[in-house]
Amino acid sequence: MAATMPFRVVFSAFLLVLSLAMSGCATNGLSPQQTAQIESRSRLIAMEPRGDYYIGRRYFIPHTHFWGYLRSPGQDWSSSRLVIMNERFQKIPNRLPEEPSDGGYAYGDDHNTEYRVWGRYTGRKVFDPNSNMVLPEFELRRWEIKDESPGWLFKPNERYNGKQLFRAEPGSTP
Repeated sequence: MAATMPFRVVFSAFLLVLSLAMSGCATNGLSPQQTAQIESRSRLIAMEPRGDYYIGRRYFIPHTHFWGYLRSPGQDWSSSRLVIMNERFQKIPNRLPEEPSDGGYAYGDDHNTEYRVWGRYTGRKVFDPNSNMVLPEFELRRWEIKDESPGWLFKPNERYNGKQLFRAEPGSTP
């Protein structure tokens, strides 16, 4: 533990210097406060314990089959991948009817919940006909809730409308 702490401090300092240098180049329409929020989150992510798991963020758009984004611990959300979950061994969190008859909770009510997720990428690509995307398949083995309200995903100024993704997914077109 003691040997890894100096690395984390050095790495966090490196990220801070890098982000300050980059923020001087282009702000992408972000306020100084939003830029500071991004830098703060980057430092927290850089200090996450490494391990054989992923951080997942549920992203729900009605009638689509993708689950959400996965990233490795310590990696920023910009490196995350939108995935389709294979439920062969474990059902996804909040596996509920799309339109419950009793008016209760529905599939996708966990939108924006952050999870710790265990499993593996199968190497397969799966077509989601409703989103017209080909996405990586992830074989889910286990999950636990990390944060039920983690805030923004990629940028502090994003606004979820329930109809579209915040970014174009690399390699996702058929």
